[in-house]
Amino acid sequence: MSQANPPKRPAGRGKYELDDRLKAYKGIWVFVEHEQGEVHPVSWELMGEARKLADKLGVDVAGIVLGAPGEGSRRFCAQAFHHGADLCYLMTDPVLADYRNEPFSKGLTDLVDTFKPEILLLGATVQGRDLAGSVATALQTGLTADCTELNIDMDNRGLAATRPTFGGSLLCTIVTKNFRPQMATVRPRVMALPQPDTLRSGRIVEHPLGMIEAEIITKVLEYIPDARQDKPQLPFADIIVAGGRGMKKMENFQLVWDLARLLGAEVGGSRPVVQAGWVDTERQVGQSGKTVRPKLYIAAGISGAIQHRVGMEDSDVIIAINNDPNAPIFQFASYGIVGNAMTILPALTEGFRQQLALAHKAGREISGERT
Repeated sequence: MSQANPPKRPAGRGKYELDDRLKAYKGIWVFVEHEQGEVHPVSWELMGEARKLADKLGVDVAGIVLGAPGEGSRRFCAQAFHHGADLCYLMTDPVLADYRNEPFSKGLTDLVDTFKPEILLLGATVQGRDLAGSVATALQTGLTADCTELNIDMDNRGLAATRPTFGGSLLCTIVTKNFRPQMATVRPRVMALPQPDTLRSGRIVEHPLGMIEAEIITKVLEYIPDARQDKPQLPFADIIVAGGRGMKKMENFQLVWDLARLLGAEVGGSRPVVQAGWVDTERQVGQSGKTVRPKLYIAAGISGAIQHRVGMEDSDVIIAINNDPNAPIFQFASYGIVGNAMTILPALTEGFRQQLALAHKAGREISGERT
């Protein structure tokens, strides 16, 4: 009589025993990305998330600052404390004045080898992606890119990093088992920006780089400001009006522009309308576009597939317009309107125009009474 095979467990689930040499790795680190004297906001967004994860594990949060000698680098450490760090590892050297992969990779790798964090987080920016890949390769550890959610598996003290996969149609959670540190990158605006506490302070641990300019192949010749300053800045917009394939044709997309112009909003689009050439790629919202957290997000003719959802679901208020009552977007929208977007958008625009006119008139009357 044959014995029945035991049921298979899903891959990656269940307890595992961490290698003894890796049990010494403790703490959560956040790489503080800065350029031209300013810290990228994603660093503070990650600091707030690291604080939550560290509280679950009962460990410290550390900011990692690599930069030129001087008060600027120490100021970044102070800001790290204000946003939730308990300590800050500071590495200063003239060769770290501007970001270059070689010295920054060596510096961060040396810090990890010396102080052994269990989790290392970086922003999924141009700089962060470049640095994270190099450091993960040098350390021979795992790296989960473009995460939308971070959590802790308390059974194993492991980082559970969730990210979209298969073109954004599925979400998968990735764990790095017998490797440390566990590394992840998160795109700007995915996590909430914590309120700074200027009364918080912490300990600064300094560590030398041990590298000279002659050892570095790349040279910084000149700093050229981003030529895209006048282009759309969706990640930082308070109001976004976005259109999708449900707008039917490019001419109808003018209705999205009309409402956005009235509200002083940015215009966004789903991947299909970008691919169709209705709007440029700078306006794409979703996994393969921008991640946004506006106060108001109006989605017209957008179904709400996962690929789009992960880029805007943390908006304060979401108003969805779709003629399909079963569209996925209605499952997470704050308010839903079932109907033809080409009819509803003009009505919304006119309604807002009347309300804004009334508010403007009331403001003038109040001002007249005061004078």
